Amino acid sequence: MAEKKSILLRIDPLLWAELQRWADDELRSLNGQIEWILREAIRQRRKGLPLPSAEEGAQGVPESESENEHE
Repeated sequence: MAEKKSILLRIDPLLWAELQRWADDELRSLNGQIEWILREAIRQRRKGLPLPSAEEGAQGVPESESENEHE
């Protein structure tokens, strides 16, 4: 499985609390809920096209191939 990336997210405490309640309602961690929201937003932006798998990069190219392009 591909290693997940980490980011620092500064967020308004009221928004954080609302996201935490939503995550609790759906039995997810807050991190899992934020990741789910972002995936749904991307899915809608792509007009229903499937998201790349964990082994694929953001453009649908396997990570091993996309990493070689940046070297």
